[in-house]
Amino acid sequence: MNVSDIRPWPRRCRRPVPGAPRLSSPRSSHRLLPPAGMGVLGLVTLLACLSAEGWGKIFSRCELAQTLQDGGMDGYEGYSLANWVCLAFYASGFDTEAVGANADGSSDYGIFQINSGWWCQDAKGPSENLCHVRCQDLLNPDIKDDINCVKRVAQDPQGMEAWDDWKEHCEKQDLTEWVESCNL
Repeated sequence: MNVSDIRPWPRRCRRPVPGAPRLSSPRSSHRLLPPAGMGVLGLVTLLACLSAEGWGKIFSRCELAQTLQDGGMDGYEGYSLANWVCLAFYASGFDTEAVGANADGSSDYGIFQINSGWWCQDAKGPSENLCHVRCQDLLNPDIKDDINCVKRVAQDPQGMEAWDDWKEHCEKQDLTEWVESCNL
């Protein structure tokens, strides 16, 4: 399988809005009216979710490789740039808005799926917050804080083995295709 054959998951609103109408029916898509009783706050939340498409970013493979190289990730803690690009693809599909829920109640945030139980602080529960960052700050197109946090994660004894996606898809693989033709 070639890197060019792999496609990231489709974008979707990852912030469910309680009480928000489902917009899956083509017949209802021409008219967007809030349900009765939703109120102004509910409508604002709904509109924020619907407009979230412009808030995050899905990087291209080479654009991410360049950004990570500029952030000092090539060779960081002994891991090649291709390892970081591979991880980001399998963790989030290069999507800075990705949020994943875990069975333990924690969530994973951003392009590298950084866990709220250990590395960032969200509103859902306690966290060690070892990266000293709000999880929500990991969801925007500026991934400098994400890079700083993954550097912190990589310094721990587990290194990149902290990510199951990396262990399953990237570890001990020929990853040259992930940065090939990127003119780095």
